[in-house]
Amino acid sequence: MTALRQDDIKPLPGPLPDGEHVLWQRSPLWQPFGRRVFHTYKIALYFVIILAWVAIAAALGGGLGDAWRSLLWTLPPALGVVLLLGFFAWAYSRNTVYTITNKRVIIQSGLAFTTAINLPFSKLYSADMKTFSDGSGDIELSMSGPRILYSMIWPNNRLFAIKRPRPVLWALPEPRQAADILGQALASEERQQQAGQQGNGQPTDLPRAAAR
Repeated sequence: MTALRQDDIKPLPGPLPDGEHVLWQRSPLWQPFGRRVFHTYKIALYFVIILAWVAIAAALGGGLGDAWRSLLWTLPPALGVVLLLGFFAWAYSRNTVYTITNKRVIIQSGLAFTTAINLPFSKLYSADMKTFSDGSGDIELSMSGPRILYSMIWPNNRLFAIKRPRPVLWALPEPRQAADILGQALASEERQQQAGQQGNGQPTDLPRAAAR
């Protein structure tokens, strides 16, 4: 587990404290990001079904001429919605940066205003990876401690986890590498905390966290 070269690291919200360094940093792939966050494919399929239904109904009622005229006023807005969602997926993916240091996970995201949220390993309860046939993958994080505001991490969160929002590193190009680095960093941090507590004569009772 090695740190990235300084020249490869995108700007972080602020300088890292002494002893902390970046282990891994990536941005999501925009197409799978759009599919899983903005549901572009599902919405596009929905509009295809609606357009087909409108065209068939018009054709049965007045012939092919009516079918073409119905498409003239239904196709542009449908296409506009799909293109707008695709643009947001592309823009958000370009402006989203996931960073793993030896102490925390940092999520930077936003369009007009970039926000950053720090997820320290001490509050990270578990990390679960899911891979997909396109080679991308997601890592979902479960956090302990105070509840994270849904609006602070959107769209980098599980959609329906509202009561207890769960941060997600979406559409990673090399998900297994990220999971391995995160798992090793968590294990190293836990060993350091255990050693520190044993040195102070305190009992060790740490939450177990692993990227799997």
